[in-house]
Amino acid sequence: MSSLDLLSIGRVSVDLYAEQPGVTMSDVTTFRKSIGGTATNVAVATARYGHAVALATRVGDDQFGRYVTDALQNTFNVDPRFVATHPTLKTPLAFAELDPPEDPTIIFYREPAAPDMEIETTPPLLDAVDTARILWIPASRFAFDRSRTTVTELLQRRNRKHHTVLDLDWRPMFWDSEEQAHAAISPMLDHVTIAIGNRKECEVAVGTDDPDEAADRMLDRGLDAAIVKLGGDGFMVATPQLRERLSPYPVEVVCGLGSGDAFGGAFCHGLLEGWSLPDTVRYGNAAGAIVAGRMMCADDMPTGPEVDAFLQERDPR
Repeated sequence: MSSLDLLSIGRVSVDLYAEQPGVTMSDVTTFRKSIGGTATNVAVATARYGHAVALATRVGDDQFGRYVTDALQNTFNVDPRFVATHPTLKTPLAFAELDPPEDPTIIFYREPAAPDMEIETTPPLLDAVDTARILWIPASRFAFDRSRTTVTELLQRRNRKHHTVLDLDWRPMFWDSEEQAHAAISPMLDHVTIAIGNRKECEVAVGTDDPDEAADRMLDRGLDAAIVKLGGDGFMVATPQLRERLSPYPVEVVCGLGSGDAFGGAFCHGLLEGWSLPDTVRYGNAAGAIVAGRMMCADDMPTGPEVDAFLQERDPR
């Protein structure tokens, strides 16, 4: 794989999902294992549409690290060439307690630190940053000193090439305070072309959870587009030329994890196909709804025909 459609940089973990929904962890008896992490799930979701995708991260020199690289390549068709091995830190674990299923609790095991906090640049990674059609960066990358330095360098090198996407990805457990997160995330808006986040994530990044004001502040920073997730109210798409709100697709939620990452993968697919931004967001909205009705994240990312069939049933046009 020499030319990449998507390079996603960020967190990876081995995810263990409680198979008994609606009960606390003390009563869970069995788990399903997969890979996860925002950047990882977006990479997997984008690869589902047949695109050339790579993930840049680090894993431990352990059995779980070998499982991650093997699953990326052989199960999910994600190029693992930029998945480096850390000599001492262990591959992280993340336990999902589905209580309640629509708002699960994630229990992270990343002590004393996670390998993905120490991503380093290499000449091949720099080349990939230069040439990938989409570079996807979750904002949680900026919570850790080494990772923040590396990713900032990569963004500066990319020089705001289209498409450079910042997933605002607010994870409170990675930060000391919202103020600390704002100070680290806000400057990164000057290096990207698209930002995506929910109301809270927008508030952390630009100081307001009002969708229109948040979009205005992001566009004022020179972005081509701001996508604001409105929860049960759908999405808002904002560019200097248009502003449109798109309704959600109601589904019965099986698991509240992964739908945002499914949106991200489908959104990347639309960008790569050259669709209009509203059509791209509508497609992502459908992919997110599909995954909300499933249990897993990476394993349950939809294919193109599945999203097409969902839209044909829910939104025929």
